[in-house]
Amino acid sequence: MSLLQVRGLKVAYGGIQAVRGIDFDVAQGELVCLIGANGAGKSSTLKGLMGLIQPHGEVFFAGERLQKQPTHAIAARGMALVPEGRGIFGRLTVAENLAMGAYLRNDRAEIKADLARAFELFPRLAERSKQLAGTLSGGEQQMLAIARAMMGRPRLLLLDEPSMGLAPLMVQKIYATIAAIAHEGVTILLVEQNANLALQVSHRAYVMESGAITLSGPSHELARNPQVRAAYLGD
Repeated sequence: MSLLQVRGLKVAYGGIQAVRGIDFDVAQGELVCLIGANGAGKSSTLKGLMGLIQPHGEVFFAGERLQKQPTHAIAARGMALVPEGRGIFGRLTVAENLAMGAYLRNDRAEIKADLARAFELFPRLAERSKQLAGTLSGGEQQMLAIARAMMGRPRLLLLDEPSMGLAPLMVQKIYATIAAIAHEGVTILLVEQNANLALQVSHRAYVMESGAITLSGPSHELARNPQVRAAYLGD
């Protein structure tokens, strides 16, 4: 069953068409990735889904049409975005950032349980809970951005370039956690320039070029595709 259905999605900045009428689906419990070069339209796709840029086309989430809905209403329906560049609140503490992730909820006991789970996934955040988020390392800020999104109990987690700018060891930690979150049943749509990583962790993949989807299929098949290997995997 598709949790997310996208039909004819177009996203434009002024007169520049960043996304040119794409179709794709994400099933309940899947981890799906969008791969492609910088400027292919991947991040614009996520911003369009979240209503940060008003898209054209049809987006159905859990059977409901999302067109022209404000971002906060989309978040309330169960979609959460971890943006490129993390978007943490640098002048708030780690704990305050996590509390912001649960701002739409009032189930205090469950929020407390989810906070404990966030600290279990990211022990470093527990150690730094009273620290200002702006003083964290890049990797710790990425951990915080993911944990904050998870505090909203999303049905669909949108991840935009989670490995960007991180040291290889930190990238491994972040991706191990993404795999753990997916294993718990959270549906994930992952945008990633590091195609190798994305194809390793995902079930299915879509390749974007110049705002269009040019290839799609099971991730293990695309990882063996000569065209994908030549363009994105360094062959």
